[in-house]
Order: sequence, then structure tokens, then C-alpha cells
Amino acid sequence: MREVESASREIALRHKNEEFIIFPSRLSDFETRDIVPSIHRMYSLAVIYRRDMRELLAWYDVDTNLVATDMDVVSPRKSHVSATLASIAKVNIPIRFDPSFDPRQTRNFGRMVKAWGLVALTHLAQFAHYQYRYGYIGSEDFTMYPILPPGSFVQVDESKNKVVEGSWGFEYERPIYFVKTWQGCVACWCTLKGAEIVLTPHPLSPVMPRTLRYPQKAEVIGQVVGAARAVGQLARPDFGHVFEKRGSSRAERGR
Repeated sequence: MREVESASREIALRHKNEEFIIFPSRLSDFETRDIVPSIHRMYSLAVIYRRDMRELLAWYDVDTNLVATDMDVVSPRKSHVSATLASIAKVNIPIRFDPSFDPRQTRNFGRMVKAWGLVALTHLAQFAHYQYRYGYIGSEDFTMYPILPPGSFVQVDESKNKVVEGSWGFEYERPIYFVKTWQGCVACWCTLKGAEIVLTPHPLSPVMPRTLRYPQKAEVIGQVVGAARAVGQLARPDFGHVFEKRGSSRAERGR
């Protein structure tokens, strides 16, 4: 216990924060009285005993591998870039398929998987694409509805952060960009006009187009190259509050 205290003092000294110190009496409380360590002392314990911080958190029923599942409970109103999934250390992936599985055919994928297994993400590093970021379409963001309804998760390729001009045969050919503005993030179609950028919503969306100075007032983070969304419960939402905001914006511009 004295060695633990001594080591924790060195950590506290390095970080100039006494909260990292673990006194012998407090270590005894952790072991015998079900006292939960503070976040600073838990860090010290992880360093001193050479254990993964996420393992220690799991001892107290905080499993960071459940982040993706628990995210379904909360639906933020605004669209934003998400780094939450970075805390996941292991994922369930298919490790054995039915011999009849043919990727060219549309099938019930769940029935094709014969076995699932937990795999550490470090083993998947060779497949990593570091230019990708991930965004979330807020519960009140109808800019690209119905292509990207509220609650969608999008994969953004940061290497494609230049707006491409051209003509497209239909809407799914036109690139969607994830843009950061002073009001927050938005996924939309984009058009450059001199020193301005036009943020164009889907024609069926109640959201108005916006024109901002570029790049001072709008930063193109990248192009949306993938999306995950729930479609079983997808229904046309009540646009009442969106139209109210739209009317207010028009009135303000009129004044």
C-alpha cells in the first residue's frame, strides 16, 4: 500500500494535481468497503497496476463497448461530428459464413452468419481508413430528408473536402457534404458562387437554402460516403415547428 501511495504521488507530481494520490487508507476502502475511486485515482491505479483503464471501468459496470448500443437512448437535436465510438475496444463481427453465401445477391444477412465473435479493434487496424470521420444527423435536422432522415449516422471522407461542380442525372448521384457553420453542422448539397457557398437542402425538405461566405463562415469537413439509418419506423414527421422557424427567418430577412 505504501508503494502504491509513493507511485501515485509521482503521478500527482507530474500532473501537478493531488487528486491522483492514493493514500493507504483510501486504497483499503476501495478493497473492503465498496468505495468507488475517483476518476483521477482510477487513472493512477490503471497506470500503477498496468491495467487498461476500460477494464477498471468495467468492474463498476461502465462497459465502453456498449456505447454504440446506449447511443440509441439519446437523440440530440442538432447534427454534429461524433467521436464517441472511438472508445470501443472490441466489436462483434461475423467470423464464419454459410457456404451458400453469395455477396452478389440480396439476402437475409443474419441467416448467412453462422458464428459471431468478439474481435479487438487493434486486429482490424489494417482495414482502417483514417480519412473518415463520423457524423450524426440531429433529431430536428430535416435538411436532407428523406435521403438522410433525423437520427442517421454518416461516414464522412475528409479527403473529399472540395465542392465538386457539375450536373447529375438524379439526386443520389449528387455529392452530399458535411459542413460546419457558425450555427452548427449540416449535411447538404453545396454550390460555390464566387466567395460564397450555397447550402442546398433536399427539395422535399422544409428547410430553406442558405448562402454563407466561404470559407470564413462555412467549412466543408468532407463528403458523405456512407450512411446508416433506421427505416422500419420511418414516417413523415410533423414539420410544423420547422415551418415556424422558416417563417421567422423570412420575417427577419424582411426586416
